Amino acid sequence: MADFDLAIIGGGINGAGIARDAAGRGLKVLLVEQNDLASGTSSASSKLIHGGLRYLEHGALRLVHAALSEREVLLRMAPHLIRPLRFVLPVDQRFRSPALLRLGLFIYDTIGRREVLPPTRRVDLAVDATGVPLRRHFHRGYEYSDCFADDARLVVLNALDAAERGADVRTRTRCVRAERGDIWRLVLNARGVRQVVTARVLVNATGAWTDTVAELVLRQKPSGPLRLDKGSHIVVPRLYDHDRAYILQAPDRRVVFTIPFQRDFTLIGTTDRSFTGDPAAVVPTEAEIDFLCEVVSTYFRATIVTADVVWAYAGVRALYNDGAGKPQEIGRDYTLMLEKGFGTAPLLTVYGGKLTTFRRLAEDALARLAPFFRPAPAWTANSTLPGGDFAFDGVTALIERTQAQWPFLRKEHAERLVGAYGTRVAEILQSAKRPEDLGAWLGVDLTAAEVRYLMAKEWARTADDVLWRRSKLGLRLTPNERAGLEQFMVAR
Repeated sequence: MADFDLAIIGGGINGAGIARDAAGRGLKVLLVEQNDLASGTSSASSKLIHGGLRYLEHGALRLVHAALSEREVLLRMAPHLIRPLRFVLPVDQRFRSPALLRLGLFIYDTIGRREVLPPTRRVDLAVDATGVPLRRHFHRGYEYSDCFADDARLVVLNALDAAERGADVRTRTRCVRAERGDIWRLVLNARGVRQVVTARVLVNATGAWTDTVAELVLRQKPSGPLRLDKGSHIVVPRLYDHDRAYILQAPDRRVVFTIPFQRDFTLIGTTDRSFTGDPAAVVPTEAEIDFLCEVVSTYFRATIVTADVVWAYAGVRALYNDGAGKPQEIGRDYTLMLEKGFGTAPLLTVYGGKLTTFRRLAEDALARLAPFFRPAPAWTANSTLPGGDFAFDGVTALIERTQAQWPFLRKEHAERLVGAYGTRVAEILQSAKRPEDLGAWLGVDLTAAEVRYLMAKEWARTADDVLWRRSKLGLRLTPNERAGLEQFMVAR
């Protein structure tokens, strides 16, 4: 008898989502990740929960419809991590006609299941506040709805919910070999300690490492054609005062987003370039940073240059190669490849996917694997992630209740804690009556109490885990504060 029903390699959004769904159906689940959760592409996205307006012109109606249908499902699932966001699209007739844009936005509004997000509206940029930061020759635009998410925390909370439902989640654990018989025999290495476990079914959800795992761990040819696409982003000081994002059209038909980020910054991305090499070593190039700066400077009155960039990051999307010529034309839909044979344990390989569709992907994965388990029915559509058990529009009220219960918190601190932990903020603050009750203050508003919680409950082991994946406080802490945090965590 196998130790686990389902073993999943890969602790990104797809692996964590499948683990959560499977554990919630009563399966015995193992999730292994060689580094930290969301340490790859799942923390290096554009952080959008969106249908993908630009995919319409490539005819990806199925993908857009599926993604649009998920926006409000995820908003209700994690209202602390996901928030509605309005996007302004200035019209530049050199790149796309106003008629084409109107048609695309009409389809976007029509095919999605939109109950709470407001519809598209026309914007007179000459008088609307959204026109103030733009160059004066932009007179017309459109404003439409999508959502913004904390991508890395979305991964962590899926893994946390999976663990609370019985899954065995092991970070910094490498699967070095997988031997296939009537069951899978997995050889794991966790910080030099070797262990062997068995599973009835194996899922390869390793993203950009899919082919590497197939060849070196499974010792077989890859299941399908993989194409790697690199997306780079930059963060600069806040470009404008309002809370809307912009979607900008580049001359080569790519689009660039500018998104309000972490109160004092603007997130800009993304690029689309084919990638070869080690996904673990991916970084934005000077040319990619220049491209993003140039596009934004074409639209905004303020010119941005490389010197303005306070943070830059890149991720590698693992896409199913559909033969498209340009990277931006490759389908973002996911593909699930199931291999099964008489007398051999099944293998499911995950290709592609978007942050927006991870829940649907997990449901489809469990449907494909149903003949081997007969699991309980699908359940995640009406569920909430840890800390998300409040109304989708109740964030402001929760912040106010948090400040009322812990009145020593500054508003910005309460906003950050609620935005990360939702109703579980009480597990960090507990019975604290004054700031000193939270232990040492490790920089900005990061306290020992919060770090202890992250280490005990959310698998945080290093300063980077805390500063870049459990939060974005890496934008604010000084090098000395970062070193102090690392020392604090080592001492724990």
